[in-house]
Amino acid sequence: MDALEAFKKEVDMPGEVERKYCGLLEKKWTSVIRLQKKVMELEAKLSEAEKEYIDGAPTRNKRTPSEWIPRPPEKFCLVGHRAPITKVVFHPVFSVMVSASEDASLRVWDFETGEYEKSLKGHTDSVQDIAFDQTGKLLASEDASLRVWDFETGEYEKSLKGHTDSVQDIAFDQTGKLLVSCSADMTIKLWDFQTYECIKTLHGHDHNVSSVTFMSGGDFVLSSSRDKTIKMWEVATG
Repeated sequence: MDALEAFKKEVDMPGEVERKYCGLLEKKWTSVIRLQKKVMELEAKLSEAEKEYIDGAPTRNKRTPSEWIPRPPEKFCLVGHRAPITKVVFHPVFSVMVSASEDASLRVWDFETGEYEKSLKGHTDSVQDIAFDQTGKLLASEDASLRVWDFETGEYEKSLKGHTDSVQDIAFDQTGKLLVSCSADMTIKLWDFQTYECIKTLHGHDHNVSSVTFMSGGDFVLSSSRDKTIKMWEVATG
């Protein structure tokens, strides 16, 4: 204590040490308590998540279907399409979503306000599928053919032609540089989205190919068909 007083006199900082270190122990103790409380809350959430994973989210074994099945009143009812809606996708960045319909149109909605924003028109047949690239700048859609849109401007960019029958499904890889499509013509096509050219056509199914998707990492494509098979394809070799 004497040394502390002598130090304070020498540096001519009366009260400075007290102001700096006063209550330090109490603050550290309070921080420890807060951290312990936070740890307990996280452990409780983890325990609940594990329970939901085992029992089926959200712990439906203890709840009636009326409690966990979505029911009215809905937050918004989005009306505008003149025919059945075939697909809805959310934008990867902005709070908007796009709906596709058999009325040959795409509609853009703000899902936070429920307001209609704009329509993308250019299709001549029922739009069966839509997909965003990873950035959300490009939107691909398909009816009998594949179309690419600049989503920021809403302008139609290009048609990707190659399938000889209606396109059934489309999907981007994680980089947004490749698009895969499948068709009732029993083929799967890989498209380079920098050149908009078909780089590979995959043959192997004996009936309509109904869905395609890239596996995690983008090295493989999975396809399913009405020929009752699921096939895995290596992207690099086809």
